[in-house]
Amino acid sequence: MSDLLIWLRSLATHAFDHAWAWRMLVAASIGILGIWLARWVARALDRLMLRLQVEQILRSFLRNVSYAIAVIVALIAALDYAGVPTTSLLAVVGAAGLAIGLALKDSLANIASGVMLIMLRPFHTGDSVQIAGLEGIVDSVRIFQTTLHTGDNRVIILPNSQITAAPIINFTTRGERRLDLNIGIGYSDDLAAARTSLIAAANGNRRVKSEPAPEVLLLELGDTRVSLQLRAWVPAGEVAFARSELLETIHGSFAGQGIRIPVLQREVHVHHHGTAMTVEEGVQATTPRA
Repeated sequence: MSDLLIWLRSLATHAFDHAWAWRMLVAASIGILGIWLARWVARALDRLMLRLQVEQILRSFLRNVSYAIAVIVALIAALDYAGVPTTSLLAVVGAAGLAIGLALKDSLANIASGVMLIMLRPFHTGDSVQIAGLEGIVDSVRIFQTTLHTGDNRVIILPNSQITAAPIINFTTRGERRLDLNIGIGYSDDLAAARTSLIAAANGNRRVKSEPAPEVLLLELGDTRVSLQLRAWVPAGEVAFARSELLETIHGSFAGQGIRIPVLQREVHVHHHGTAMTVEEGVQATTPRA
C-alpha cells in the first residue's frame, strides 16, 4: 500500500515530464489494445463453442469469464508499464475480492452448481424431473437457478446449489416409463379371467408399447383381496393419460365379467347392557357392483 501512495505522490513531480507522458500514452495504448484483444478472444471462443454445440448458457458464462480475465490481464500489464506498483494493487484487489467472495458465498455456490449442471447435463429443457421431492418440467437452467413448471402450471424456482445436493430423478432420459397399476379382486373371482382382462386392456391401449410386452403379477394375498399389478411401458410424457384410460377400460371390463373390486368398510356395533355399553369394531370387504 505504501508503494502505491508513493507512486501517487510522484504524479505531481512528473506532470510536465515528456518521457513520463510518453510512458503514460503507451500504457494507455496497452490497456486499449488489451481490451480489444479481450473482446476478440471472447468472440473467437464463443464461435468455437458454437461449433462444438456447447449449451448457450455455458457459452455465455465462459465467454464473459474469459473476457473479464483478459481485461484484467491487460489492465495489469498497462499499469505495470506505467510504473504503478502492481504488487500492492493486487493485494488490495485480492483483499476486496476475498471480502466480496465471503459476502456472496451462497451466490458463488449457485454459480458453481449452475456450471456443473450445464456441463454434466443431468437434465435438459423440456425434461420431466423430480428434484428434492418436487416434480415438474424443466423450463430453463441458468447460472444461479433452475426453473420448472408443474402439471397445473405452477412455477418452481430452485437455487442450483440445492439441486446438485439433492437426488435428481429424470423421467424423460430413456424415453419410456413403466406404468404400474395395482388392482385388487375378491377371493371368489376368477384370477385367470382378471389377468386376461388386464392384459387385454393394456394391449388395446394405443399408448402402451408392445415391447416390452405388458405383464400381470400377483403381488399379495391380503386379508380381503387378491392384489394384482399390471405393468405396461408407455411414452414418458403420457403416463397420466395412459393410467386414466387403462383404469377406465379395466373398470368396464371387470363389470362386464362380474369381477368385483373389494372395498373396505368399517362397521361399528353398539351393544347396550342395562347401563353398560360396549362397542365392537370390525373391518370387512364388500364388493359393490359397478
